[in-house]
Amino acid sequence: MTAPREVRAAGCVVWRRGKREPEVLLVHRPRWSDWSFPKGKVDPGETLVAAAVREVREETGLQVRLGPRLPDQEYLLDGGQRKRVSYWTAKAPKRGDISGYRPNDEVDDLGWVPLRKARRQLTYSRDADLLDQFDGSGFESSPLVVVRHAKAVPRSRWTGADVDRPLDPAGEEQARRLVADLSAYGVTRVLSSDAVRCADTVRPYVEATGTGLVLTRHLSEADHTAKGLAKVVGEALARPTRIALCSHRPVLPDIFATLGVADVGLPTGGVLVVHRLEGTVVDVEQHGFDRDPT
Repeated sequence: MTAPREVRAAGCVVWRRGKREPEVLLVHRPRWSDWSFPKGKVDPGETLVAAAVREVREETGLQVRLGPRLPDQEYLLDGGQRKRVSYWTAKAPKRGDISGYRPNDEVDDLGWVPLRKARRQLTYSRDADLLDQFDGSGFESSPLVVVRHAKAVPRSRWTGADVDRPLDPAGEEQARRLVADLSAYGVTRVLSSDAVRCADTVRPYVEATGTGLVLTRHLSEADHTAKGLAKVVGEALARPTRIALCSHRPVLPDIFATLGVADVGLPTGGVLVVHRLEGTVVDVEQHGFDRDPT
């Protein structure tokens, strides 16, 4: 007998600053009569981070920005099928105004709850454990997203200057899919190598969101210098701005070294999310189109 397929879901521990301690957003589901965190099933073809942000929007009305990843929850459903839920911390926008939310069959109540009170209000012990993980995470950090350019036309098939080598159809699709993931992290500034294949990797996001794009030779494969690269990456690390850097495979080891993180060998179109707080890296997670985030 074939084992039942695992159910994949994603959600967030959404937070805002309270008077004495952080507050988290809890939702009440009438079907189960429970208090929990917003979450839901991943749609076909959807990445986990995109699903996490979408589910929060659908269940609370808030467009959140992701922070560090939290541990997955795994448990059995009533029919014996295994469910795995991936969670992220998520910052609420504009003080997390939920006054316009309309109760429905999925979520009939929700509210901001101080951290200590939330532990008592949550229905499941696994959610209380997750809240402890949240409390010990770098949830106040902001992400710096390092992107390896999407799949390009092979050098052997390109007769023009290498800097002008474009994405191939698979790379164009990777670039389109990056829009949802960069949006999930709320990227507000994009720096890219001036090579066409890098610029076109982030261009769909820039055009969809109106985010500023800066092209720089300091991230390029042929023209970067150690001093220029260290300056660009060092400044990005020090700022709290949600920044994305797009560069080339041969340049990535130097970028990672400047950030003080391990070289993870990103696939084409893959990203490494470096969560930093006051210039210090507090967490790292990797995303690629052929794998779940790690």
